Amino acid sequence: MVDSAFKNITIIGLGLIGGSLASAFRRKKNPVNITGVDYPEIVEKASTLKIIDKKYTLQEIEQSVRDADLVIVATPIDRILGTLEAIASSLKPGAVVTDVGSTKHIITETAGNLLPDSVYFLGGHPMAGSEKGGLSHCDPLLFENAIYVLTRDSEVPENLLKGFVDLIESIGAKALFLSSDEHDQIAAVVSHIPQIMAVTMMNYAAKLNRGNSAFLKLGAGGFRDMTRIASSPFAIWKEILKTNCGNINLGLERLIQELQEMKSLLTEPQMEQLFDEAAKNRLSIPKDSRGFLRPHFDVFVVVEDKAGVIAKIANTLSAENINIKDIEVIKMREGDSGTMRLSFETEPDRETGMRLLNNNGFETQIKY
Repeated sequence: MVDSAFKNITIIGLGLIGGSLASAFRRKKNPVNITGVDYPEIVEKASTLKIIDKKYTLQEIEQSVRDADLVIVATPIDRILGTLEAIASSLKPGAVVTDVGSTKHIITETAGNLLPDSVYFLGGHPMAGSEKGGLSHCDPLLFENAIYVLTRDSEVPENLLKGFVDLIESIGAKALFLSSDEHDQIAAVVSHIPQIMAVTMMNYAAKLNRGNSAFLKLGAGGFRDMTRIASSPFAIWKEILKTNCGNINLGLERLIQELQEMKSLLTEPQMEQLFDEAAKNRLSIPKDSRGFLRPHFDVFVVVEDKAGVIAKIANTLSAENINIKDIEVIKMREGDSGTMRLSFETEPDRETGMRLLNNNGFETQIKY
């Protein structure tokens, strides 16, 4: 529990992120009053879950922020701008407004134009998420070890800035300060362009597969791992692509240049150095925190080809409340043994899962 600088917090939008923030604040027993704003059925559910103290509908949004020391706008990007306009005249002097949008420049610029001088805006983007959205999937542990980007494009008093950092760190997040432009440039390279690449590669292979079905049959290894995010729904990406189009276009142009150079070096001695550099640089990516692309922690398990083996694995892990995020049969020979890949959400889950499986006679290993 922390002594919060913000006694009254209003969260507008109680989906996965907004609901998880409310749930996390409540779990840590932070001494705050939480007001939730959303559609009637959603705020009713949040009230039933006891993660908010007061409830308002979107039609009552102006009233919901009048006493707020901190307002968190946790709506989709296309609604954040309209929400800022709707609440601007109702905010009390000294209040802090923040958001959770995946792009930052347009949001921080709009906030600077719309909000009164007596109100402080702090752009935010928690590097946390799930393949499932909505309040029903909110998770008080969602922000554990997650990087939480904060922008300082506008001046926020030091005591309020520290108060917000203390608040998010109390729920396990790690604050990282960037300008809004830095954030969007980095996000384009490590999040948005990989998404475009995954979609392109998947559709390219599928197009070739129409002429030869072996293409996708042979795509279960590295190709499947590289294209995992291609299953992300377009509804999530529509506004991201729209609001960070300039950085994405520039990044794609530069990437095409890099690919052209790689193409010219395919049979040249320099390729070995490029492979070595890539391997070394990949090791510098932190393993203990979540980034723009939320990682899964994989374990490879040697299994026999016999009935009930998958059920045994699942039951062994579920008995200790270890959740399998993804499961894949890598290879299996009839009547012999094979390999399965299990993905876990956290490093501790993977370690516990390996211990449990090893104790039950399974051979496990990690491959980097």
